[in-house]
Amino acid sequence: MSRSRTARMVSAVVGCGVVVVTMTGCGGNGEAPGQAHQTVTVYAAASLTDSFTDLAREFEAEHAGATVELNFAGSSTLGTQLQEGAAADVFASADQANMDKAVDAGLVEGEPSIFATNTLTIAVPPGNPAGISGFQDLRGEGVSVVICESRVPCGAATDKIQEITGVSLTPVSEESAVTDVMGKVTSGQADAGVVYKTDVTAAGNAVEEIPIAQADQAVNKYPIAELASARNTELTQEFVDFVRGSRGQVRLAQEGFGAGF
Repeated sequence: MSRSRTARMVSAVVGCGVVVVTMTGCGGNGEAPGQAHQTVTVYAAASLTDSFTDLAREFEAEHAGATVELNFAGSSTLGTQLQEGAAADVFASADQANMDKAVDAGLVEGEPSIFATNTLTIAVPPGNPAGISGFQDLRGEGVSVVICESRVPCGAATDKIQEITGVSLTPVSEESAVTDVMGKVTSGQADAGVVYKTDVTAAGNAVEEIPIAQADQAVNKYPIAELASARNTELTQEFVDFVRGSRGQVRLAQEGFGAGF
């Protein structure tokens, strides 16, 4: 499957790591005469960008007259936006902690469910010029490493790896979304970045992967939930079920996600 996403309509909100993708129905499954147009707005972790963009297209193709609007960012950023009153129907977080905050704030309808898992790895530029062989090498003299902020799931998992290994990193920058970490590596601004395995899969030949031996001790679980502000609860639940169903699980597995249940 091609990793190119240049054909998609994507607009980035610079400075906060947010990407909004609007998918609209097309082809023979367009809105039927007299049928009301329906929209599902999904707030999803940045690491879900490729998989959810594809799943949104498939969902629209099977639901005439439906549009899926996707807002991607770090889970903590999304949670803050929701608590500040952003209108959305679905929240898909990269960790349980940020979903719990949404639940505690009364933003979630029903019980969130785990739909995927993810683990950390190291991304380096092609050829691995800094000679990184494992997590401990990220402390090497002259090595520029980029990680996620502790408040976002990939950063919290990175903190856990540091505790497990006893290796304290001194990153040149800490980003609010894992996609921004990958961007620093692919643009040549860093020798290495701690990202998810799924990000390396999505990047294709743009990076090389250096495994983290302790990654299975810091697994991130991804919960998804319908929000209390959902405008069309039936369509919203159908999207959640679509992600958790066989079609969604197959697509997520192609990106390197583990099964959530």
